Amino acid sequence: MSFPTTTASTALLAASPNAEQAVETVTGFWKNETTQSWLVDKPIRIAIILLIALVAHWLLRRLITKLADNSIKNGRLKSQVRPRRKVAKQDTALAKTHEARRVSRLQTLASVGRSAAGIFVWVWAVLAILSEVGVNVAPLVASAGVVGVALGFGAQSLVKDFLSGIFMLLEDQYGIGDTIDLGNGVFGDVESISLRITTVRDIDGALWYVRNGEILQVANHSDHYSVARVQVPVALSNDPDKAFEVISKAVQDAALDDAVRDDLLDQPDVNGISSLEVDHMSFRVTVKTLPGKQWSVQRKLQAKILNAMHAHNIDTPYPQGVSFYDMDEAEYLFIENSLNPADPGNES
Repeated sequence: MSFPTTTASTALLAASPNAEQAVETVTGFWKNETTQSWLVDKPIRIAIILLIALVAHWLLRRLITKLADNSIKNGRLKSQVRPRRKVAKQDTALAKTHEARRVSRLQTLASVGRSAAGIFVWVWAVLAILSEVGVNVAPLVASAGVVGVALGFGAQSLVKDFLSGIFMLLEDQYGIGDTIDLGNGVFGDVESISLRITTVRDIDGALWYVRNGEILQVANHSDHYSVARVQVPVALSNDPDKAFEVISKAVQDAALDDAVRDDLLDQPDVNGISSLEVDHMSFRVTVKTLPGKQWSVQRKLQAKILNAMHAHNIDTPYPQGVSFYDMDEAEYLFIENSLNPADPGNES
């Protein structure tokens, strides 16, 4: 009966040195300086770097957003246009228009600033983590400079786009919501702006993506104020003084219309005969309007002027009938209202 007990004891005694050796091996591995560094020290430091990057990114984004919001709330934009003090609605509308453009520019700058802050923070975090795992970042930084120079030569258009975008934002050439003409067939409202691309929605609804480096000139139709200009063609058979009087009265009445009055910054001005052609004379009407409102004002003025001209028998320079030449009688025959659909003779 004692034999099995002796055998078990012998087995335990034989196993004990192996177990102790395994424990000592594990303990030695854990207490090893390299193991401690890679499994404890470095992960902790990397976690701290990531935590610092997250907090710094959040704080910088919050700070930039806060500065932009404070500028939007507390800023005051002084208009270069000084409308008449008695027209309070016009003054208020102009101030709102300029304020909207200022807010748009601040929001665009804040968006670019947040992106730049994120790039700066996370580039630092990546370099710091690489340094922690034993990578020498000095050659990387130096090579980054070489790569940057190479990219500068190989991607000059990209660098040009970014530089143009930066100067465009700093100089406030245009903003989101402005109506611009880029001079290359692109005409419409600005929908978004980045350092590389400006997107413009044209009158047909097409969205144009224009690289900032390709924008050589910009006509901003929404900066501070606009001018509505109307050219009124009048037949030479009319009395110029009477035509001038009728057109002046029409634009004065239009300026009092509720649909037009709030968009005007000044009274319309009839400049008189601006051109004299072989078949007509042209009267020019100009009026200063709120930014971007010139086209709607122009349409309303044209309708008012045309109705007034019809009411006072002021003829346009276009023909009212059709002339035929009779080869037999060698004389011209003029048929008035030949295109009148009520005339049965028109069918022939």
